Amino acid sequence: MTTTIEKTTGGAAPATASKKKGREFSPWSIVAWLVGLGFFFPVFWMILTAFKSEADAATSPPKLFFTPTLDQFKAVFEQGIGTPLLNSLFATGLSTLFVLLLGVPAAFALSLRPVRKTQDALFFFMSTKMLPIVAVILPLYVIVSNIGLLDNIWALVILYTAMNLPIAVWMMRSFFLEVPGELLEAASLDGASLWRSVREVILPLVSPGIAATALICVIFAWNEFFFAVNLTAVNAQTMPVYLVGFIAGEGQYWAVLSAAATMAALPVILCGWFAQNKLVRGLSFGAIK
Repeated sequence: MTTTIEKTTGGAAPATASKKKGREFSPWSIVAWLVGLGFFFPVFWMILTAFKSEADAATSPPKLFFTPTLDQFKAVFEQGIGTPLLNSLFATGLSTLFVLLLGVPAAFALSLRPVRKTQDALFFFMSTKMLPIVAVILPLYVIVSNIGLLDNIWALVILYTAMNLPIAVWMMRSFFLEVPGELLEAASLDGASLWRSVREVILPLVSPGIAATALICVIFAWNEFFFAVNLTAVNAQTMPVYLVGFIAGEGQYWAVLSAAATMAALPVILCGWFAQNKLVRGLSFGAIK
């Protein structure tokens, strides 16, 4: 009996030591926390300023202790944030859906089922990102105006889809290349069709990569300003264009601008929060190296 207790105790000691060792903070962990807090500090300051009055927001040095108020958020809603917010949600969500519907099959064809001249196709995708946006805005404006989509949200949906599709194809191709081709061969030997193999075998494996690609497309589309400010006026105005309205000629209203920016950043932050598990797996899966 004594021997059993001694063995049990001896076996538990290394486990306890291992747990203590795992809880220790290394110098690199401290550096990582400091860097993370440094990146988060501007976001924290923006949210903090959103709850200040304009008088408190304009003080120098800045006030750390103040009476919180929701007046700035009320002012944002009174100035009509609803339409730009819905426009951004519609353009971002629909364009990201189109990018995935087009990009995932294209990436699959360029990886696990390579087509002829794969490298030429990949170079063509990335060559579309080499031309500056300002160089194509004039012909785009003429085309959009002639087809009747000026100040129409569908113009932004089409442009955001074309803008993010090359990046999505390159990212998704990297994810598909991490999947062993033998899985498709094994599924075909079991009698599964190509569509069933992709749906039940390949897509579950690359779902973290799809989540990471979707989130990057959402961020790019949500923050896009140049197309929106040149091709929209009132009906299709998006959040980045809406935020410019808070910069007046007599100066910037920091508190209300921070409240509007907080409202603009909230959807993307929530998307990243809900997709964080798949996002971490996706970014470490081989897409971004």
